[in-house]
Amino acid sequence: MPAADPALEARLYLITGARPGLESFLEAAVRGGVDLVQLREKTLDDRELLPVLEEARAITRRLGVPLVVNDRPDLAVLVGADYVHVGQDDMPTEAARRFGIPVGLSTHSRDELDAAEADYVGVGPVYATPTKEGRPAVGLELVRYAAEHARVPWFAIGGIDAGNLADVVAAGATRIAVVRAIGDAEDPERAARELRAALP
Repeated sequence: MPAADPALEARLYLITGARPGLESFLEAAVRGGVDLVQLREKTLDDRELLPVLEEARAITRRLGVPLVVNDRPDLAVLVGADYVHVGQDDMPTEAARRFGIPVGLSTHSRDELDAAEADYVGVGPVYATPTKEGRPAVGLELVRYAAEHARVPWFAIGGIDAGNLADVVAAGATRIAVVRAIGDAEDPERAARELRAALP
């Protein structure tokens, strides 16, 4: 992978849905240290989703951070996003890549991590999280395995916050992805800054 790939440099990955005040929220998060943003929105139809993605692209472009679109390589290409992110049950990585866009992939086991052919991977959920209801936590063991064996940049994800981040870092993570730790914070900039400061 070329060193210019932004996922190689990113440390703090924010996943957010459509929300009121998206621009000010992303501005605050990026000021705090977020350096990769995913727009994940499963409740909107394409007609509603497209303008949200276009807004997110305009904001992230102005802020100078890469944009990831969840699940939809067609819409990712349409809005000029930097990546599409897919899960194990979504479009296969090799098919998504045929849209001409780099691909991130969620992994939940050693086998999935070993088999991943993506440009970066998510490893988790490390802790149980309501954003992935019904999916059991993989714990720190998979983080340790990723630290030793992952062949591409990887982000620990799932229930990570300021209270448990030290344990995740001790297990070998140098990059994390979060939803609620910044998205639900009263002060997103401060929340992002605290997380970023705790990363290697």
